[in-house]
Amino acid sequence: MSAHCMLSGARPGFGNTISHSHRRTSRRFNPNIQSKRYWLPSEGRHVRLRLSTKGIKTVDTIGVEAAVARIRARGVKV
Repeated sequence: MSAHCMLSGARPGFGNTISHSHRRTSRRFNPNIQSKRYWLPSEGRHVRLRLSTKGIKTVDTIGVEAAVARIRARGVKV
């Protein structure tokens, strides 16, 4: 599964690793993706979300119901 956040849409960034001799090789900066399980009271079930750590903090702030609504508005199945 790709390393992206379901809520914020954070995806890997790309750049270069630069050695001591300044040779450049490609590298990938992955977001810190965590799988977290939340209770969704309106549907009476748990949902498992793949979120970045910033996305987890956002869910803590706005609540799981609003977060799931935002995820579904982006077209992601929950």
